[in-house]
Amino acid sequence: MRIKTAAQYEEWYKNAQENPEDFWSNIAKNFQWKRKWEKVQEGDFNTLDIKWFKGAQLNITENCLDRHLKDKGDQVAVFFEANDPEEPALKISYIELFEKVCKMANVLKDHGVEKGDRVCLYMGMIPELMVSVLACA
Repeated sequence: MRIKTAAQYEEWYKNAQENPEDFWSNIAKNFQWKRKWEKVQEGDFNTLDIKWFKGAQLNITENCLDRHLKDKGDQVAVFFEANDPEEPALKISYIELFEKVCKMANVLKDHGVEKGDRVCLYMGMIPELMVSVLACA
């Protein structure tokens, strides 16, 4: 499910505008859900009071990371280029990312963070930010 041409993008965009329920429902089928939604969207675009995938539940780490380990474990999950052109680019495989996320999750757990707690992260746009966010899920 990739957009390969400008024409295909235009077609998808038009479909999203004309049939948002169907469009987003089809996109959502590509994710692993703990609980499926009751309704794709509810609300009013004019007042910007919109609820998406009402009643649904998923885990972002399972969708971004866990489900890719078996088939794509050695493939690049993250390609990071720092602002400094002298710094080499960093490639992190799914397996490496999984290990980093697990380590960070254990650090959080060791510091008393439990399910339902809120965690505030103040970090730059570096790979460790993504690792920390995924560890919180």
